[in-house]
Amino acid sequence: MVVHFASNIKFLRKRKGRSQDEMAFTLGIPRSTLSGYENEVAEPGFEMLVKISEYFGISTDVLLKGDISEVQESKLSEMERSSDPSGKDLRVLAITVDEEEKENIELVPEKAKAGYTTGYSDPQFVGLLSKFQLPFLGKTGTFRTFQISGDSMPPLKDGYWVTGKYVENWTHIRDGIPHVILTKDDGIVFKLIYNRIDESGQLLLVSTNPIYEPYLVHVDQILEIWEFEHSINSDFEVS
Repeated sequence: MVVHFASNIKFLRKRKGRSQDEMAFTLGIPRSTLSGYENEVAEPGFEMLVKISEYFGISTDVLLKGDISEVQESKLSEMERSSDPSGKDLRVLAITVDEEEKENIELVPEKAKAGYTTGYSDPQFVGLLSKFQLPFLGKTGTFRTFQISGDSMPPLKDGYWVTGKYVENWTHIRDGIPHVILTKDDGIVFKLIYNRIDESGQLLLVSTNPIYEPYLVHVDQILEIWEFEHSINSDFEVS
């Protein structure tokens, strides 16, 4: 019997806030089978082990050998974001390039926000977005421009465009810097970020308009983060 597998999947399931019924349904197995895995009365075959690994975003090696309950939350969150069973990055960034193989800056207008929440990693969807170049942004990094809505981030107004630089390592996010954040539940939001990953695996999102309360978002609910670089008003005049 594998020493840590049963306790690890039980710990990870509860950490995600999933019941045995919910997890078993997603994996396509009876709840009793999952219960057997967690209670050390059954072991999964190789294909099911890989499915469980993909479900949690944790490598099979870690699932089998390490005591995950002893891993620091920030480290566990980083493992989930950056590694999968094949060793590839779980966060796939779709980009487009021009005729000279230079990366474009894609525009995500208000009307495309809903689609971007599901199509952000789809090269075909991203390829349909309007594109442009801003040479002054430099030669390193990947950039994308989003149209913001609402009145939560003055002095930027409803309809303004903000260009952000793709953030690969979320643990390096600096406090108080504006970012565009793509979340599973709220879609695209533009907020100041305060990094709480080391403490609780969360980011504190703050509006510059004081009528909006700050709120915490766990890294499990975040899909992409783009650090603010510059803004363009609704008439496309650089501000």
